[in-house]
Amino acid sequence: MHEHRAEPSERFSDRVDDYVRYRPGYPPEVVTLLRETTGLAPSWRIADIGSGTGISTAVFLDGGNEVFAVEPNREMREAAEARLGSRAGFHSVDGTAEATGLANGSVDLVVAAQAFHWFDRDAARREMARVLRPDGWVALIWNVRQVESTEFLRELEALLLDYSIDYARVRHENVTDEIVRAFLPRDYTKRSFEHAQELDFEGLRGRIASASYVPGPGHPAHEPLFDELAQLFERCREGGTVRVIYDAVVHSGRL
Repeated sequence: MHEHRAEPSERFSDRVDDYVRYRPGYPPEVVTLLRETTGLAPSWRIADIGSGTGISTAVFLDGGNEVFAVEPNREMREAAEARLGSRAGFHSVDGTAEATGLANGSVDLVVAAQAFHWFDRDAARREMARVLRPDGWVALIWNVRQVESTEFLRELEALLLDYSIDYARVRHENVTDEIVRAFLPRDYTKRSFEHAQELDFEGLRGRIASASYVPGPGHPAHEPLFDELAQLFERCREGGTVRVIYDAVVHSGRL
């Protein structure tokens, strides 16, 4: 199915509640890894670009860092402010990957978690180079569903491909390792960590509804998709839940 969708900065406006409640977080091993590969220290200032509702921002605040959460979508930015506004070191910034509004050379590390695939890569590279200190670092992070690891996840992927509006076009897997390696040509590393969500049907429904490519209420594909999702849940549940397994994939390097 194909139709016009909102610009990237607007795509999640009607999905913020589900995003906050049901999107997976990132394991603390992400911070541990970046300490090993980049020298990340609690004194570093971080720009979390495309920070959304603050899921990735929270991981770095937990590590003791000062974080500038740069997010163009007002609803998502306000959700992050509600969640993290009282935390030391948290700064909410209305900006984009291509125009963050941050000062020249003001951060040690740029992070983009579940966001880089939305960026204009050339413009984002110029902006990252501007806001980073000399020889600063970049980390690009995604939670990637292990779509072939279980029968449930294989069937879920097929269901999303059948019903989603523009999944094939916007999925982050379109950003290949070769693209990332070319973007971060110096001191490049890639590592991943497995983690999982145990979801009841409400959680699974909310997790799927949080995706920008899933048809929303009122779209003719909405009810058929969620009817089939309910059937899939009943076939695959163990007790009252299903298990969604992810790899938290971390690319790090310098521009």
